[in-house]
Amino acid sequence: MRAFPITVSAVAAALLLAACDSGGGSGTDTDTGSKNTDSTACRIGEVGLQVGPANAAPAAGDTGDVPVTLTNRGARCTLDGFPGVTLAAGGTAARVAEDKTGRPQKLTLAKGDTASFTLTYVRGKEGDGKSLAANSLKIALPGAGEGQSFKWSYGPVRGKKDAGDPDASVTAFQQAGD
Repeated sequence: MRAFPITVSAVAAALLLAACDSGGGSGTDTDTGSKNTDSTACRIGEVGLQVGPANAAPAAGDTGDVPVTLTNRGARCTLDGFPGVTLAAGGTAARVAEDKTGRPQKLTLAKGDTASFTLTYVRGKEGDGKSLAANSLKIALPGAGEGQSFKWSYGPVRGKKDAGDPDASVTAFQQAGD
């Protein structure tokens, strides 16, 4: 009965291959800077985003954290990479760097599932040319070009070199909830 183990191995291999993600996307999404995903990527119009409540930096030089929670309101979708986050002041927009201390993981969200990430920033001085007097925050999801804007009310953000290079970072998505 040697056919039985071979048949079980063949079926197991077929199931393993069927479970693999065929993805389809490659390269980099220009809006988010993250790895492209297939057509199952979560889309801004199909999720709810909640910004805050924040642990705002009270004074120049202090560090603040702004948590962002995403709730899937549509069909099952995936998050694969970092969120694309931009801070803006008038006509100046500055992309927030990815926090490379954590590695992104591909998350699959069913309807009602949540994920979160955190934006960490250093507050700048009012009127300082090296600080970005941010008044809006734009969030884009990996693999989806569109984004959603929110009011930024946490003060100016210090620049590393100048206002166009904010001293801020975003973490990778983490599964939230139960």
